[in-house]
Amino acid sequence: MATVFFSYSHKDEGLRDQLEIHLAMLKRQGFIETWHDRRIAAGEPLDRAISTNLERADAVLLLVSPDFLASDYCYEKEMTRALERHEAGECTVIPVILRPCDWHDAPFGGLLAAPKDGKPITQWTDLDTAFLDVTQAIKRALTARGARRAPAAKPTMASSSPAPASPGAPSPRSSNLRVAKRFTDHDKDEFLHEAFEFIARYFENSLSELSSRNPEIKGQFRKVDANRFTAVAYRDGEAVAHCAVRLGHRSGMMSGITYSNSGDADGSSYNESLSVEADDQTLFLTSMGMSMMRRGGHEERKLTLEGGAELYWDLFIEPLQWD
Repeated sequence: MATVFFSYSHKDEGLRDQLEIHLAMLKRQGFIETWHDRRIAAGEPLDRAISTNLERADAVLLLVSPDFLASDYCYEKEMTRALERHEAGECTVIPVILRPCDWHDAPFGGLLAAPKDGKPITQWTDLDTAFLDVTQAIKRALTARGARRAPAAKPTMASSSPAPASPGAPSPRSSNLRVAKRFTDHDKDEFLHEAFEFIARYFENSLSELSSRNPEIKGQFRKVDANRFTAVAYRDGEAVAHCAVRLGHRSGMMSGITYSNSGDADGSSYNESLSVEADDQTLFLTSMGMSMMRRGGHEERKLTLEGGAELYWDLFIEPLQWD
């Protein structure tokens, strides 16, 4: 059984927990066990516990983000020692890119990162798909290293007294210590407003790039107010694609972020809607699915900000691609 060590910033704890959920099957199969600093018991020396588990790890996951790179402890202590052990062939270091940051020139920049192509997890359309890609990459790396599924333990007679622990061994305790996070209405409203601003920037930048690549197409982006924007794409002067995106109240009649292909910023009808949902670890967007049902099906997904923006952009650009 391989031991996997998480090196991460506490500001990325939610994403770390999501990754650990996706590694659950590898744990159940006896393929890996995981460790991070939230497993340290009260009264246990922090540095010694981290150092001990880092030294015994078969794989070290560097959960890379701007906060990870800014952390002296993550960067100078955990990462530096992990790379020394990697170079000596004592463990495998796997950079897992959580959020966009300038990581390519870091000491681990030459290692193959996960997810695929080093695309940050938060920029994938669907969080579960991104974490699945990371999980498969970890399994491949450990299999190449020679990790095997642990054999099932044989039943033994109960002993009247526990076996003495070896010196320096961690005290026995459950690894199932994850608890559900609680998200307030304020958290959800902030996430919804952040999503709307992200989608607005996404459309403005995408329209600009669309025009630069296609001389016959002109794009027009207009921010009507803090809660509405419109977008139009003209081909040879004729309006071919247009939309209006509006921010409504999270729990109102026009809940979430709505998309209308009429381009009417003042109207109340819409063709698609994004709302904020939460699981036990993170906030994410989900679509009402009207556009997908029109195409013959709808699959519930945990959309990132990028995923929500790309969903609406696909609806917008479709007339240009079919024209």
